[in-house]
Amino acid sequence: MPAIGSLMLCLVIGISDGDTLTARCDTDQLKVRLAEIDAPEKRQAFGTQSKQALSDMCFQRIAELRVVAHDRYGRTVARVECDGVDANAEQVRLGMAWVYDKYVKDTSLYQLQDEARVARRGLWTDSAPITPWTFRLRSKGKL
Repeated sequence: MPAIGSLMLCLVIGISDGDTLTARCDTDQLKVRLAEIDAPEKRQAFGTQSKQALSDMCFQRIAELRVVAHDRYGRTVARVECDGVDANAEQVRLGMAWVYDKYVKDTSLYQLQDEARVARRGLWTDSAPITPWTFRLRSKGKL
């Protein structure tokens, strides 16, 4: 498991959804969760579009990973840059992810989210989009 604070260059070899990718770093393969954002679930409105947006940005490209944590699922949590684009911020700017309030440290992401909402980009075309954390709770019958 890469150390928190480490910087790695890796090839993105898979996209699971709008906030999770698989990267090959030297001989290791890592499941990477994009830090500070939460994208729609696969079965949720805009889930497919969010996955495609991340794929268009990062798939089969060299990504710079700045490791910030490891989650309870064993994933590396990182800020990810593909071709000089901050993928975490870009997903929010495109309206393909929410700022994950519970884990956000980069408060400039809120401005990008507000701009996407005002411009009605991506998931903000829906008049009342459901956050992924609410969607997950409803799916488990907890709401």
